[in-house]
Amino acid sequence: MTIRIGVEEEFHVLEAESGLLVPRAGAVLRRLPRKTFTTELHQCTVESNSAVHTSLYDLHADLTDMRRRLERAASSLGLAVVAAGTAPLAPGASASPTAEARYRHMAEEYRKVADEQLICGAQVHVDVPDRDTAVRAMCEVSPWLPVLLAVSASSPFWQGADTGYASWRTLLWQRWPTAGPVGCFSSAAEYDAAVDDFVQAGIISDPGMIYYDVRPSAHLPTLELRTCDACPRAETVVLIAGLFRALVTEARARLRARRAPGCGGRHEWLRGASWRAARSGLEGMLVDPETHQEAPAHEVVRKLLVRLRPALEAHGDWHLVRELTEAALADGSAAQRMRRAARQEGLPACVDMLIAETRGERGQRGSVTADRTPTRAVVLGGSHSATSSASSVSSAAPGAPDAVGR
Repeated sequence: MTIRIGVEEEFHVLEAESGLLVPRAGAVLRRLPRKTFTTELHQCTVESNSAVHTSLYDLHADLTDMRRRLERAASSLGLAVVAAGTAPLAPGASASPTAEARYRHMAEEYRKVADEQLICGAQVHVDVPDRDTAVRAMCEVSPWLPVLLAVSASSPFWQGADTGYASWRTLLWQRWPTAGPVGCFSSAAEYDAAVDDFVQAGIISDPGMIYYDVRPSAHLPTLELRTCDACPRAETVVLIAGLFRALVTEARARLRARRAPGCGGRHEWLRGASWRAARSGLEGMLVDPETHQEAPAHEVVRKLLVRLRPALEAHGDWHLVRELTEAALADGSAAQRMRRAARQEGLPACVDMLIAETRGERGQRGSVTADRTPTRAVVLGGSHSATSSASSVSSAAPGAPDAVGR
């Protein structure tokens, strides 16, 4: 049986003319259906929720359609939207919490940590048969999640300056008390008890504030990937979704074949591996999950691809994911493209590039000539819906009840 997937994407709301982050999400959302688009912690962020899909091609069509609808709503107000870990031109005074009780509490309790969460991520949900499987699979997939982070890296700039990191969002995100790599749990009951300890201790207000790199849904039998930056190109999201589904598929097979727990509990190295991925993206070194030694990012990504080939083939994803992987390695991370644009023509050109890529174009707008061909459209175009099973995100999509995110 093909395993279903769903995606949540977060977008920065910018003033189109200046490229500055602005708290106008409410105005944009009033022009969009709320079952598909919703609020986030800050008023400068809009979240979209895909339908459920079995086909990566159909997922891509859904994501690009939602981006077009969001872009139309924003542009009618003189605004633009950007899918990236951070907005390059985000003034320090941009924080403006959404007027909901939960968000107000978070802003008051966590102060500067919450104020600086002017960040956007992409989350992928994959079906699992039950919560015990979801919890046990977390341990199995965790060593490879820094590789997916590197693929997504799109946040080198923070408040107008180059941070030296490919994903500065990761460093900002990991300030939350429950963010980062997850430990191993033998059952859902053990995991839920640990979450309850956080709530009872007053560290978090509810289970939705568990921000591990991967977590089980509190309401649906899904496993959720949370470590990735938002991605300017929808094709990158599709690539990550395909790889994560294959990781979960492989993990489920290993769990079925093994009676005893397979983890010795040594995950301390994962935080360092995540830091390395955030620092380097696809352009430097990563920590090889099998050797725990540094290796060029391209080698580690291709090792993951080879490892997952049987699972990818089982879903009919191998050829597409392989082509998208090679394209991502050839083009470089979004962080590298952003730096190139900024180096050549300044940060406004970088913002223009992000706006163009978010709506499916290559290149920058304005003074830089844009290539209007949708990125990888030849690969993902056409009808491939024979195995599709889409439904409304508000009723059955993986992750819908967890869309509150932060």
